[in-house]
Amino acid sequence: MSETPETQIVPSEVATGEQLAAAPQAPAPLSLMGVPAETQPLLMKMFADPRVLAQDEKKEIVTRLAECVAKHPKVSELRVLYGMALSVDLQAQQAMDELGEAVALAPDSFIAHLKMGELWMRLRVVTKAESHTRQAAQLAQNMAQSEMARRQAATLRQMIREGADRNGYRTPWLSLGRLRRFWKRKPEESEALATADAN
Repeated sequence: MSETPETQIVPSEVATGEQLAAAPQAPAPLSLMGVPAETQPLLMKMFADPRVLAQDEKKEIVTRLAECVAKHPKVSELRVLYGMALSVDLQAQQAMDELGEAVALAPDSFIAHLKMGELWMRLRVVTKAESHTRQAAQLAQNMAQSEMARRQAATLRQMIREGADRNGYRTPWLSLGRLRRFWKRKPEESEALATADAN
């Protein structure tokens, strides 16, 4: 039976506390486990194309995921989802905090490192982005994950060649314009930060 890529988003029923506590240690895919059923359609919409979300929908996703994280603070995958939603809502500092906590809770998580690296990349802090992307590549467990890390590393190398490195970074609030411009790009110009699958 083939392994499911960790980055695949799969809906699930609300899990028990015991199941959620065990989630970071299990090689399970990134899922909607622990997210209320009524919130899952909005999340799937975000994964498909975050640009189509209305502002009130973004706020609702952030609010619901904040509640989930408050109930299950030790589940790394929920913090990854929350960090992704915060990024879509242009809350860069909070997104960084949540993804950083996801990495701290599950240092061997491919998706936590990949998304942490991607956020740093969007903020053009290349050294930090490279570090997390490299760790994600080392943690990849299948070809799909390896390819995602490879593409991200290739984008970083291009940024360096084009002089886009911003390692003099001081505060993410100075980079909100970059996130805002990124989310307004045409689909063919960049991959969505909230990657729904490995294709």
